[in-house]
Amino acid sequence: MWKIGRRDLIAGAIAMSGTVSAHAATFKPNWSSLVAGWDTPEWFRDAKFGIWAHWGPQCQPEAGDWYGRLMYVPGSPAYKHHVANYGHPADTGFMDIIGKWKAQAWDPAALLRRYKQVGAKYFMAMAGHHDNFDLYDSAHHAWNATRVGPKRDIVGGWEKATRAEGLPFGVSNHISHAWHWYQTGYGYDPEGARAGERYDAFKLRREQGHGKWWDGLDPQDLYTGPSFVAPDGIASNASMEAWHEVHDGRWLEHAASRNPAFIQKWLLRQNDLVDKYRPDMIYFDDTRIPFGTVGLEAIAHYYNRAIEWHGSPNVVLTSKLLTDYMQGGLMNDVERGFSPVMRAQPWQTCTCIGDWHYNRARYDHKYYVPAQKVIQRLCDIVSKNGNLLLSVPLRGEGTLDSEEEKILDGIAAWLRINGDAAIFGSRPWRIFGEGPTDLPGGKMEEDKASDFTQQDVRYTVNKGALYTVLMLWPKSTLRIASLGRRALGGALIAKAELVGGGNLSWKQEEDALVLTLPPAKPGQMVPVVRLRGEGLTSLA
Repeated sequence: MWKIGRRDLIAGAIAMSGTVSAHAATFKPNWSSLVAGWDTPEWFRDAKFGIWAHWGPQCQPEAGDWYGRLMYVPGSPAYKHHVANYGHPADTGFMDIIGKWKAQAWDPAALLRRYKQVGAKYFMAMAGHHDNFDLYDSAHHAWNATRVGPKRDIVGGWEKATRAEGLPFGVSNHISHAWHWYQTGYGYDPEGARAGERYDAFKLRREQGHGKWWDGLDPQDLYTGPSFVAPDGIASNASMEAWHEVHDGRWLEHAASRNPAFIQKWLLRQNDLVDKYRPDMIYFDDTRIPFGTVGLEAIAHYYNRAIEWHGSPNVVLTSKLLTDYMQGGLMNDVERGFSPVMRAQPWQTCTCIGDWHYNRARYDHKYYVPAQKVIQRLCDIVSKNGNLLLSVPLRGEGTLDSEEEKILDGIAAWLRINGDAAIFGSRPWRIFGEGPTDLPGGKMEEDKASDFTQQDVRYTVNKGALYTVLMLWPKSTLRIASLGRRALGGALIAKAELVGGGNLSWKQEEDALVLTLPPAKPGQMVPVVRLRGEGLTSLA
């Protein structure tokens, strides 16, 4: 009650004054202030589905995730790809990949029209990954997309296109891990013809760029400086990889005392991103928050600016593995994971139909996540009070491939029929569903999930109706125990119809609702049944 009252007081003060000054900031950089003053915006709860362009220079090689780190791990697939296509990392490093990335076919306006047509209700652009390259007009970091690479404001282009389509705009910030993630660039080959020769990050300095494409830039500003430099004398590739895994390859969150300048610069860059692009949503790729109190300063700054822009903190900031208390002040994101239960607080899953960074092998060998699995995932998440943020990888040049287009077409076709009924603007029912499929609960555990069966159903409530999502199109009569008269406390179902398909053959028995659906037509998947009955949507 106090939180709601506080927000009403803020809004009332703004209404009386007619303006919001810089002194109207109300958030302090501590958890009690964040929890007291922020609540999940209704626009986010209604949206349910967003699309993410997790796109930057690591997509240029089209060789999958973490290229900027793994190309410096001798013997790894990324290292082999790099040597074969670009040369040895002592001669050609990741900074040279940035120089080659031109984004020459990128058309943000056309892509946003496409994403909106698919059904996305918000859009997120990556603003900087662990490669420490700012994809915007950065005031505090010279290694940015306006100066090298495409020489365009990538985030600015995305923002303009997103606003033109009337969608909320988000940015993701992954930069906090660069200071340890890049340390492989200071290593060397333990074996082979160039054994012991340090890679480019170890050798290059500003003065060596005179007359080159990176003239005036310091490679150490990109590679973050040496914090965990592998010692001389490591004798094998396996030993080198093990050394890095122990010393810098873990997901370090609060151990950046070796590089305090990086932390302070991170805060300047994050606040600059907020001030320039006024995002409706921010994604931190961090466990809890980056850098402790520094992360709290960044969040308070963002919420205070949102009050100046909107009159209230009508924005969302997500991070990972938040406690229940922390979820009162920002949004919990479950990366590549499910939830086995309905969550009391709104939440988000982020996942991808392929690798986070474009991987040509996914196209060549046809192993993207298909549209049906995306729709099943969306319905499961929404039934449990969550949203799905889906990354659709872009090629280095800035385009979708034909396999991705087919997947988007499948998602769009399903949402055109079922989205306004069972998904957009919906809320969870008293239970999320039923069925035999157990789902793992946790970050990076989606690969452990079993496939959904014909007995798995999910529920949402919207516009006075209860929606029953059948995760697979049933090949025979289906019995749903949670909709029998006994389970519903005697409540009676009055009408059942297939969304987009008319009335169904059905019968509500004491122990189950019995449904018979027509056979699926080509392309049909994940049918949705609309149920109506007295008090059905409000059952507790």
